[in-house]
Amino acid sequence: MRLLIAGTLNGQLSAATKMAMDRGAKVVHAESIDQAMRCLRSGQGADLLMIDVSLDIATLITSLEREHIHVPVVACGVENDARAAVSAIQAGAKEYIPLPPNADIIAAVLEAVANETHALVYRDDITARVVQLAGQVAASDASILITGESGTGKEILARYVHRKSSRSDKPFICVNCAAIPENLLESELFGHEKGSFTGALARRIGKFEEANGGTLLLDEISEMDVRLQAKLLRAIQERIIDRVGGTRPVPVDIRIIATSNRDLFEAVREGIFREDLLYRLNVVNLKIPPLRDRPADIQALAEHFSKIYAVSNGMPEKPISQGARRELVANRWPGNVRELENTIHRAVLLTTGEEIGVDAILMPDGSRIDPSAIPSGNDPAAHAAATAEAIARSLVGRTVAQVEQDLILETLTHCLGNRTHAANILGISIRTLRNKLKLYTDDGVTVPGPGESRTAA
Repeated sequence: MRLLIAGTLNGQLSAATKMAMDRGAKVVHAESIDQAMRCLRSGQGADLLMIDVSLDIATLITSLEREHIHVPVVACGVENDARAAVSAIQAGAKEYIPLPPNADIIAAVLEAVANETHALVYRDDITARVVQLAGQVAASDASILITGESGTGKEILARYVHRKSSRSDKPFICVNCAAIPENLLESELFGHEKGSFTGALARRIGKFEEANGGTLLLDEISEMDVRLQAKLLRAIQERIIDRVGGTRPVPVDIRIIATSNRDLFEAVREGIFREDLLYRLNVVNLKIPPLRDRPADIQALAEHFSKIYAVSNGMPEKPISQGARRELVANRWPGNVRELENTIHRAVLLTTGEEIGVDAILMPDGSRIDPSAIPSGNDPAAHAAATAEAIARSLVGRTVAQVEQDLILETLTHCLGNRTHAANILGISIRTLRNKLKLYTDDGVTVPGPGESRTAA
């Protein structure tokens, strides 16, 4: 993990640095926001940026957004500086760490905010076969295409391949092709020179150069514009790139892994994906089945997530009841592992007894499944069909906006108004959550503040 620390806080960040390094993080220091931005532009990269709360965090967030640099920001300050903490979160920081630092808090933030919990958890035979093939081809430099539905764990498998490769001590860089605007993706991949287009305030090293010597993951590559695909093909074939506005080619040494949640052969037939690029990427295809086809994995992952979120929320670890396990396996999980993770996170927070029971396993709309609607037999198909029918009945007559509002407010209530925890459970950014809550407040809806529960109307 790469950690960039901006500021000094009278030396207190040095202690946090040592704790992070003890956890295996590679740390770079910057004394100011300008210096931190220069580090990021130069291609050093960072998985997490920790900043002295006394610095202008709003300016940093604005600079990152303006230059389309995607890195989570965590503010650090003295323990009793509540006003500064609130201001930092409002400015866009994902979390606030009180100082002097605590080793457990540092470790939890490194894992939760920077998403360094990349353990490959599985128990099902069908997944074991995919993992075995991944390990078999990891040692080569062959390009790999990982396919599967959204949320099945494609990036986790890509990171596993990187860890098993000869490039494991080099960078692993991920680019989400679906999340970056089409007109900016070329600059994100290949970098740009100062003044090459409006907004190019300084030279920026792209992800190809940042990943030099390591692995570049092109996530959801099917969303890439076909014109940019031609430049990508050249870069993969010749291992040479051209920065936007540059005058000389730049050699790179990388291993390419791409992911897609759609059928790329169908995309080729539709004329929206280059056939030559597909064959260049698809030297080896690792196909991850949906979670509903991996019942043993559902239970293994549920146990894994329950332990993670019990620790990160300072709560005792609790077993998952047999009834809850049956309900988990019965669910269709259209959001796959991502949906299961959010469900277990929510269940950990809601559980008050000695084990995680059926009542704590909430459905995506915030309602509970009626256990009487689920067959008591052992037929997984019958369980799945009945569960889907129960969910559908609970949604009839309600708009998407109503369902979303109820889910957000119910989750916030169970988190006692903690915006950060609620956003993590819901799988949205803290900024998106705040925007939603502002709309609700403007409409006269009661929104719980920190430490409060929502009063039913």
